[in-house]
Amino acid sequence: MIDFPIIDTHLHLWDTGRLSYPWLTDIPQINRTFSLEDYNKACKGIEVEKMIFMQCECLPSQYREEVAWVSGLAEKDPRLEGIVAWAPLEKGEAARPEIEVLKANPLVKGLRRISQYEADPEFCLRPDFIKGVNLLADYGLTFDICISHVQNKNVIRFIEQCPGVKMIIDHIGKPDIKNHILHPWKDEIKEMSEFDNVYCKLSSLATEADHNNWTIDDLRPYVEHLLECFGTGRLVFASDWPVSSLAADIPTCVSTIEELMEGATMDDLRKVFNQNG
Repeated sequence: MIDFPIIDTHLHLWDTGRLSYPWLTDIPQINRTFSLEDYNKACKGIEVEKMIFMQCECLPSQYREEVAWVSGLAEKDPRLEGIVAWAPLEKGEAARPEIEVLKANPLVKGLRRISQYEADPEFCLRPDFIKGVNLLADYGLTFDICISHVQNKNVIRFIEQCPGVKMIIDHIGKPDIKNHILHPWKDEIKEMSEFDNVYCKLSSLATEADHNNWTIDDLRPYVEHLLECFGTGRLVFASDWPVSSLAADIPTCVSTIEELMEGATMDDLRKVFNQNG
């Protein structure tokens, strides 16, 4: 196991008594409150130096409440140094006032507006959505790309139109690891990596595999390809806890990536697990 502190660039916390998360009704295993105390217990000896909270798809009307709640948690645990918040970027220029409110909170480092679950497969190509995302460059905010692999072609066209925004792909673009499907994900992720403003999270690998029967070799070709495409300079570790707990605990998430990076230098490991975060 790595012997230095890590930065967890993507973790979730939610309080089902405080906010509403409709999507959790379909996943009873994690349909309960997950607190900072729960996270600390789940780390099981992994030393976390810094944490970035990722918005949890509460009701859109509650997104500011979510940011305020997590800001309060950060006062109790200073390791919680960043928030990636939700915002209605599909409103285009009309989203600017809402972005400005979020930016006024120094903890807000970026935004995520998931397009994966939109009925329209070209949601990310809507002109107003692209305008909304491009606004982030004015505020120095990043954008998290959360998609399924079936949306990759459209996402490439989306990235082309947002060259000034630093972006990061969540969960390696969610390839179909469970069914061992590599193509066309390999070519598409390679094309995404050719944009200098795009980074990628090494996260939730086992979650995209068979939750109960995955092996390290199921994940290997995906991680090897990502290392070829992004190098260690544009890959970051993220736990995606507690969603990742459906298939692996936090120590397993860490040790799995460390094993898949076998042969990497200590400097490269530090980049992925700490410095790039």
